[in-house]
Amino acid sequence: MKSLLNNPQKEAGRAENCGFTLIELLVVIAIISILASMLLPSLAKAKEAAKRIYCINDMKQLGLAHTMYASDNGGFFPARLGYDRWPQALLTYYKNTNILVCPSELTNNPASDTTDTNRADTASRSYMINGFNDYFEQTLGSNTPAFNGYMAGTDTEGMSDSKFQWPSDTIIFGEKTASSPQFYMDLLEGNGDGLGNDWTELDYYKHTSGSDYAFADNSARILRPWAPNGAMGPIDMWAVTLSYRTNGITATTGPLN
Repeated sequence: MKSLLNNPQKEAGRAENCGFTLIELLVVIAIISILASMLLPSLAKAKEAAKRIYCINDMKQLGLAHTMYASDNGGFFPARLGYDRWPQALLTYYKNTNILVCPSELTNNPASDTTDTNRADTASRSYMINGFNDYFEQTLGSNTPAFNGYMAGTDTEGMSDSKFQWPSDTIIFGEKTASSPQFYMDLLEGNGDGLGNDWTELDYYKHTSGSDYAFADNSARILRPWAPNGAMGPIDMWAVTLSYRTNGITATTGPLN
C-alpha cells in the first residue's frame, strides 16, 4: 500500500485548500480597517501629547534664559522695549530661535515683527512675555509720563526678580495666537482698566484642552480653561500685584486661574 503522503491526488487537494477565498480576504481587510480606525485617534492624541511636552520643555528653557539674564544684570529682567525686545535680549541664553516656535504650530509660521532688524525679534514666534503693567503702574503712577514711557517701550528699566510674591503662580510666558505679532502680554494695553485687548491675542487652546505657560519659579505647565472664553478661575496669574490678581479681570474677559 502506498503512503498517503506520496499520493499525488491528496497533495494536489491540499495545495488547492491552502489559499484564502475572496470573502475571507475581505473579512480580514474589514477587521484591519476597524482596528486602524480605533487606533488612529489614540495615536493622534499621543502625538499631540508629545508636542505639548516638547513645548513645555522649550518654555522651561525660555524661563531659565529669563532667570539667567536677571542673574547677569543685577536682578533685573529685560525691559519692555520697542526695540531689542525679549527674544533678542535673551538670545545669548537660549541660543537657537527654533525654541521660539511651539511644535504644535510648526507649519503655521507664527507671526513676529518682520520690520525689526534683529534676527531673534524677526523670527517666527509662538510666545508672549509678561509686560508687568500692573506693577509699573503702581510704582510709576497711572497716566504719568514715566508710566506712559514704559508702555511706549522707551523705559529701559526691567522688572526686578525680587518683586514676585507668588513665583509659582505668576506667568512669565504664554502662548499667543499664530497670527498675533505681539511680544508683550499687557494687562493695561487698550482701554487701560486691566481688560485690555491683549487677552484676545492669547491662544487658550493651543494643545486641545489648554495651553502651556512658564512661571517665575522656572516651572512650566498646562492651564486648562473651564469656560470657552478662556476663564480659568478667581486669580489672574499674569498680574504681579495683589489688587490686579484678584480684581483686575472678570471671568468674561480673559483667562484666570
